[in-house]
Amino acid sequence: MLHALEPEEGNVHGAFSRELQPVLTIEPGDSVALAIPDGMWTLDSGEQLEPRDPAVETGHALMGPIELRGARAGQILVVRVDSVLAGRTGVTMTEPPHLIRWELDGDVGRGGGRSVRLAPFLGVMGMPPPEPGFHSTHPPRPWGGNIDCKELVAGTTLHLPIPVDGALFSCGDGHAAQGDGEVSGTAIECAVSAGLTLDVRDDIELEWPFARTADAWLTFGFDEHLGRAARIAVDGMLDLMERELGMTREDALAFASVVVDLRVTQVVNVVLGVHAVLRDDAIL
Repeated sequence: MLHALEPEEGNVHGAFSRELQPVLTIEPGDSVALAIPDGMWTLDSGEQLEPRDPAVETGHALMGPIELRGARAGQILVVRVDSVLAGRTGVTMTEPPHLIRWELDGDVGRGGGRSVRLAPFLGVMGMPPPEPGFHSTHPPRPWGGNIDCKELVAGTTLHLPIPVDGALFSCGDGHAAQGDGEVSGTAIECAVSAGLTLDVRDDIELEWPFARTADAWLTFGFDEHLGRAARIAVDGMLDLMERELGMTREDALAFASVVVDLRVTQVVNVVLGVHAVLRDDAIL
């Protein structure tokens, strides 16, 4: 079944919390079409939205939470990114007052007298921590959130360990384009329309996210220290190579040293992100 969410009052929030009531409840395998403001609460029309509780909702404008009926903590949320379309305009900020305003048209963004190729994705896809209270949207966590990985474009499937019953999934922070690192703290921030399909699986154990793109496997690690983030991503990749390729742990480590690439996902979200990449054509 296809559902729809518009950025109306009550459908947008600015903090993760298991205490937020779901704005939509769906069955596993259902799809959702979403019109999403940019991370700074601005619609594609230019209208500025306001948080319901500015003292608590200090983060990205997120759509949701979406409850997945029957989902249980300890299972895996499967998020298939069916489509992500950028709005008409975007902005990239550096040190105030400097910024670049972008005109977005199809596959090209124009700003600052130059043009770049667009590859839209959602910077935030995730669920609240299991602990009570309200939690910032800025750091990514084992259950997803502000991952900011430019590889998570349409056609990608993201797998996240579920921390709370019902999953309570939220998404937002549309980016029309971003480099690995997101070094200024912003990408091309823009409103987007997106289509997602949400499902559940419980046939494997998972502690950290992984994703399947059109031509590669990705595993993720987040930590205040880059080395620990890299270790988490590598351990996740070794688990994946054992599971998906039938390798022994020892062989997986040897082959990972030969064919797996480590990339710095982002360096600006309180904790650092690293993703390990195993391309399909890396092992002949």
